[in-house]
Amino acid sequence: MTRSPPRSPVPAHGRPAQPGDWSARVERPRGAPVKRADIAPFFETLRDANPEPATELDYASVFELLAAVLLSAQATDRGVNKATRALFAVAPTPAKMLALGVDRLENAIRTIGLFRTKAKNLHATCRILVEQYGGKVPRTREQLEALPGVGRKTANVILNNAFGDPTLAVDTHVFRVANRTGLAVADNVLEVEERLLERVPPEYLPNAHHWLILHGRYICQAKRPLCEVCAVARFCDSAPAAIKRAALASGAAPAASPQSSGVSAPANR
Repeated sequence: MTRSPPRSPVPAHGRPAQPGDWSARVERPRGAPVKRADIAPFFETLRDANPEPATELDYASVFELLAAVLLSAQATDRGVNKATRALFAVAPTPAKMLALGVDRLENAIRTIGLFRTKAKNLHATCRILVEQYGGKVPRTREQLEALPGVGRKTANVILNNAFGDPTLAVDTHVFRVANRTGLAVADNVLEVEERLLERVPPEYLPNAHHWLILHGRYICQAKRPLCEVCAVARFCDSAPAAIKRAALASGAAPAASPQSSGVSAPANR
């Protein structure tokens, strides 16, 4: 007998969760909300360790960034970079990528998960960029989110990284760090984004996404957070009491590795 699937939770975008909706299944370890007085020192600590954070995706233009982020869903940055290195060498513009056709595009990104769907979306996006925007990446959220395969998170990444807007893309790492530390405690990505935008001081907002995603990727990991080398453990409600006491007693963070505040990979090519 075939069992009916369990009822899906409804994420921020208001429709039942789909297989790709990580926010519907990601663990939500929660801390008490970080005191507002501690938020600036939290980000100051991350900034001091990594003054100029950057995405770990390789790109040389706004279009290449858009393509890389579109391909990065449920894939590692390393895996995306491996595929796009050859792809961008032959198709660095929407027109040239459109000319490849879907089949050749699929073959170029075959090592990336969901490559068939991503190839169709990227190819369709290139057609829109060529036909409607003269080969340029549009500047507004509404225009970006109208592109095939581009959702709110991808639009936020483009607006922040390419155009310098004070937006904050919430991926699985940012979602986890925000809830675990208490920076922004919420059940869905939109609420986390809105609370971070409201709580993060303006001077830290342009780079907040990078600091949080890299911190979550290398230190505040899902299965086993490395609290003993976390530079911001003293501000985190979920950190072990002994580590927090030691940090508070010394007036400084525990000795941390460079990646504790999200030192990024080598600069974009």
